[in-house]
Amino acid sequence: MLKDILTIVIPCKNEGINIYDCLGLICMQKNISSTRIIIADNSDEEESMWWLWRTEMDFKYSVNIEIIKGGYPAKARLEGSKLVTTPYILFLDADIMLKQRDLLEKIAQESKDLITVPFVTEKKWNWIFRLFDLFQFLSIKLGTPFAVGGFQYWNTKAYWECGGYKAEELFAEDYSVSHLVDSKKFKIHKTEGVYTSARRFKNKGVFYMVWLMIKCYVNRNNPEFFKQHHNYWS
Repeated sequence: MLKDILTIVIPCKNEGINIYDCLGLICMQKNISSTRIIIADNSDEEESMWWLWRTEMDFKYSVNIEIIKGGYPAKARLEGSKLVTTPYILFLDADIMLKQRDLLEKIAQESKDLITVPFVTEKKWNWIFRLFDLFQFLSIKLGTPFAVGGFQYWNTKAYWECGGYKAEELFAEDYSVSHLVDSKKFKIHKTEGVYTSARRFKNKGVFYMVWLMIKCYVNRNNPEFFKQHHNYWS
């Protein structure tokens, strides 16, 4: 059973129905029963807080849901990871939809320090995530693996050896920690694709997001770079 080896950590802020849909599909994963799911929440909108309450009520008999205080994604993931006692951690975003029902069961059979997956989104925006695929492939060749925070399946020991998430980081905290993994112990798991929203590209624009990715690579060894928000959350 996954509950014996895996804890799922999800940062959440004003996600509305997204968090409900996300948990609903997690609960449909094979062998997921009673798996611990830590939701690090920082919501301040009544509707989102209601959906979070509804999520806890509707799925508490399928999985072990624990809600803690969150913050910016890095802090939320860090606080969640501090509570993990299982050999593996899966970091998910609240708008992630796991539609392949045996995905986590299959990934659990892998032996890597960090595993991520390809993403799919609305048809109009799918080409952007194929660009992400290219960036991830190049990151492996360059010895600086890039795993989007929306899906990071970590060996817990390796996660802490890489320093874990850092509460003071406000931007690209996923790359800040994932690029420290040995490329030989990093894998992009072949799958039908994990659904995510394209909201960041819609809000910030494609060219700006690509420019930020390039800057992340250039500044990968500059801790101060990741402590600035770069207008990402505005």
